[in-house]
Amino acid sequence: MAVQATAQRRISFLQTAIALQTLTIFLQAVSAGLLLTASYGETLHSVGARVMYGASMLYVLAAVLAWKPGGGPLRPVWHATGFLVLASVQVVLGIAHVPSVHLPLGVLMFGLSLLAQARR
Repeated sequence: MAVQATAQRRISFLQTAIALQTLTIFLQAVSAGLLLTASYGETLHSVGARVMYGASMLYVLAAVLAWKPGGGPLRPVWHATGFLVLASVQVVLGIAHVPSVHLPLGVLMFGLSLLAQARR
């Protein structure tokens, strides 16, 4: 009974991490719009990129904790790792100012994050 409650808490942490990642990616889209229209948009988008990257790392941590000690499936770890790789590519493309790939990749990441959230 205690093991089941612990596993349920870790799954909840995993769900929270996915939700946080989804929210930060959405806020990056909002700040990208501000980047085009407001003087503070670049700063907001830059800070948001760091927060989004941190949320992706938190997702990996939550997936590993749900898998290893909780006895959960390995698949969420692979998904979270994939998101971290996409987030890394996204940051590099943003720094290199390659909007032709940066923007569609952001849309893809948001869609995949929503899908991951719906699966939990």
